[in-house]
Order: sequence, then C-alpha cells, then structure tokens
Amino acid sequence: MNYPLGIAVFAVACGGAIILADSFVKTQPESVSCALEKDDLGAFVDIPGGGFVQGDSARYPEEGPARKVFVSPFRIVAHEITNSQFAAFVAETGYVTDAERGEGSARFEASDTPEVPMSWWSLDPGSTWRTPNGKGSDLIGRELHPVIHVTLNDARAYARWAGGRIPTEVEWEYAASLGLFDSNNPESGMRSPDGEARANVWNGPFPALDLGKDGFSGLAPVGCYEPGLTGAYDMIGNVWEWTESPFGSSEPRFTIKGGSFLCSDSYCRRYRAAARQGMEGDFSSSHVGFRIVKSADTPAE
Repeated sequence: MNYPLGIAVFAVACGGAIILADSFVKTQPESVSCALEKDDLGAFVDIPGGGFVQGDSARYPEEGPARKVFVSPFRIVAHEITNSQFAAFVAETGYVTDAERGEGSARFEASDTPEVPMSWWSLDPGSTWRTPNGKGSDLIGRELHPVIHVTLNDARAYARWAGGRIPTEVEWEYAASLGLFDSNNPESGMRSPDGEARANVWNGPFPALDLGKDGFSGLAPVGCYEPGLTGAYDMIGNVWEWTESPFGSSEPRFTIKGGSFLCSDSYCRRYRAAARQGMEGDFSSSHVGFRIVKSADTPAE
C-alpha cells in the first residue's frame, strides 16, 4: 500500500490559504441535537432519474469542465454507514479490514509544525475502524458515527453483504446536487443564508483551531443536521465518501466526494457537490467513509 502518497494527497491537494499557529487546538463545544434515531438506520431514499450539470460551478481544475449528464433512477442510503452497521457486518462475516491486516491507517493529529502540511497526518498502526483515535480508543459513544479507516475494498465488501454497491461519482454528485437547498448556490448544502450550519465542517483557521461553531469539533454522528431536499443526510461534510469512479486515467486512484470535517473557508473549501479528490483503493484515513446505493426496483425495507 502506498501510504506516503495517500497522506501527501490529503496534505497538499486542497488549495487555499493556510493560517499558522504554534499547534493544533481542538475544542469540543456542546453538540447540536441529533435527529437520527437508531431505528432509522439503513433507510434509503429514492433518487429519480434525470439530467444535471456535473462539475457545475467548479472551483478547482479537477472539477471541470461542466457537462450535462443523464442518470438512471436509483436508491441511496440516507446516511453514511455507521460504526454499528459495520460492526454487524463484521460480526456476521468475520471480515478483517485492510488497516487491521496491514500498517494501520492515516490519522489527522496535532503537530508542532502546522506550517508543514505533511505533519498534519501520520500513518498510525493503531488506527482502525475499531480504534478510530488510535490504540486504546474504542467505539463506546461512537456507535452512530460514520465508520472510518475503511478502504474502498472494505466498503465494497460491506456493500455486497448489504445487498448494494458503492455509487459512481456521477450518481453521488447527482444525488447531492438534487439535495441542495438552493441550486444556484453550490455552498447551500453547507450553510443556510442566515449562516446556520447544515453540515459538519471546520470552523476557524485551519489547521490551528476548530471552533466547532457548527456543533462539533471532529466527527459528528450521522443525521445531526437538516437532511437535503432528497431526504439524505450529510452528503456534504463530516466524512469524504468513496465512489467507484477512477479519479484520473493515468493514476490508480478512485474519486471521493463530499468533503469532510476538515474542510474550511480558509483551506480546501471542498464542501460542495462538484468537489472531488483522488485516493488509492487500498488506503484509508480518519476522515473518509462511505454510503451505498441500490437499484431503483429494490423493495423498501
């Protein structure tokens, strides 16, 4: 596994101004009230077929050019796959993730040199989906957090077990675009016109201080913010999400979508439906998860 390349992608791919500080500072404000109940886990929403402009309002070169695309109907799970769901999959199948079999996973952490992007990340052999914050951590109180430290291989295995598949980039972006509160404002999935948070992103100077003004510093449980117009939660922010689409013809990477809790106004700004990054299929990190889709004729559960 080419972990150094994967870490470098996250450290340098997001363009924007970097505000320096002596070290990272994390706050944990009082969390917003979460709406998703355990009984709602696994619900799907229907995405009708239709056309949209992929890569609309591109901010970075890899997002364009804009092009009209037509998409067949499908169903998408209303939230990012959670730790509790992934645990049920592992309990039934005995599946072992790539991070557990290999060298661990990439973790964003404090640094004495925040002016050096590569110092924001480390390859931690103790970071797995079971121990999201490294050796000694666990999932207690994180049952409804999105599962992290999972590769595309791991996500595919879960999807097969659950009777679904990983979405393509076009499907993912189409669903996220339909969910926008204002089709003319690509950032309307992140905040309302009056500034109310609609997604879990980084609030404050990155990477020095996350003020947590949206209710969370770090990951949030799924479903803590208003769902988009499709009924799907957290298409923007919280964790990046795997797709099945290659990122580029000359690079063995796949496209991830949606941005994460590490996207901020001062750095990255990939909290938009058109935003995209590339990541190796056997690489995992602390800010990438996934959701699954099914065919439109799949019976509702």
